[in-house]
Amino acid sequence: MTERTPTKSNLMRAQLSLQLSQKAYELLDRKRNVLIREMMNMISRARDIQDRIDETFSVAYRALQMANITMGIRAVEDIALSIPEETNFEILMKSVMGVEIPGVRFKQEGLAPHYSFFHTNNALDVALLSFQKVKYLIFELGEIENSIYRLAGEIKKTQKRTNALQNIQIPKYRELVKIIQEALDEKDREEFFRLKMVKKKKVANLQEIIHI
Repeated sequence: MTERTPTKSNLMRAQLSLQLSQKAYELLDRKRNVLIREMMNMISRARDIQDRIDETFSVAYRALQMANITMGIRAVEDIALSIPEETNFEILMKSVMGVEIPGVRFKQEGLAPHYSFFHTNNALDVALLSFQKVKYLIFELGEIENSIYRLAGEIKKTQKRTNALQNIQIPKYRELVKIIQEALDEKDREEFFRLKMVKKKKVANLQEIIHI
């Protein structure tokens, strides 16, 4: 292969490729560590939010059960159907180390009743307030879980690239530099020995001429 031909230019190219591979590995390794740290923080937040969702759901379902008992399931269903679908949120994108991560922007608002207080009771109010709290928590959890998924995918790709550099590219160029350097050193030694012999022969010839 021409790239293995022991020349100064090939040695410089191999050394440059080695340096670039090592630099790329350092940058990718740093990126991987940042992404892993970010993902672990998000996983911790997701667990905390999931615990809060479970706790709030328990309160909401107990209140809903009481409302169903005291008001009747049909009445509760009619009120639930009168509540409009949530549209007051935006999906925004942000970048973490080049990874596009979605964010949910929303404004927490007070509950606007869509029913008459005359035909309802406190249990329904508690259920609606609790389910509204769950809604906002689910917004947060959805954002975090989607971010974790994207970060995990990027970490996997980055890991493959760092492995390729560490186990294939860097050893390849390191070996190539070694082979070319050793060949050039051997050439230098041969040239030095040849010049030394030429000089020795010239000295011998000069001495022979002098003695004549």
